Amino acid sequence: MILILLGPPGAGKGTQSQRLEKQYGLKQISTGDMLRAEVARQSDIGVQAKTLMESGQLVPDQMIIDIIARRITDKDCENGFILDGFPRTIQQAQSLDALFESQGKAIDHVIELTVDDDAMVKRISGRYTCAKCGEGYHDEFLKPEKDGVCNHCGSTDFTRRSDDNAETVKSRLQEYHQKTAPISDYYKTEGVLRTVDGMAPIDKVTEEMSGILG
Repeated sequence: MILILLGPPGAGKGTQSQRLEKQYGLKQISTGDMLRAEVARQSDIGVQAKTLMESGQLVPDQMIIDIIARRITDKDCENGFILDGFPRTIQQAQSLDALFESQGKAIDHVIELTVDDDAMVKRISGRYTCAKCGEGYHDEFLKPEKDGVCNHCGSTDFTRRSDDNAETVKSRLQEYHQKTAPISDYYKTEGVLRTVDGMAPIDKVTEEMSGILG
């Protein structure tokens, strides 16, 4: 099974991917993780990518496609995989289709997690984590049982991502909607797009996605 998840940062793609991995024996792969792995491996592509990234340039689409082409032949992708964070443009989607066609594969499902922008700003801007163990919390929705003390490890040291603020989140959402709307239409035309309410409770989202996947 080949599954693509669409949705803005904070929509829950990571959480749902982890659940689907276990339920269906799939492997979640992200372009960010793959790039870092190639750089660490010091492969030819990794060396080229590192040079580009260090000079502030974008990694070309074809390089990403080449990395994906190699990654999905690994043994842990035999049962299928979940692509998270790619494609982001129509051109990337078309290149991905060409890659799969050349390998005798096809996308089975594209699921877009839809969100309410105002609620998403509130959800993301309130996030923080334990600096010691990484346990996640929220100013309103998930506070520690004891104020200022991590439930998991007892640490009193917490941290927030610098980009988890209202203005940055609004900008990221606007950029996502501008770039992703055409991709949604592209996959809708191909007949593989389904949408799920990303603002629903986590278990409800998982249930709906499982119903789509069968």
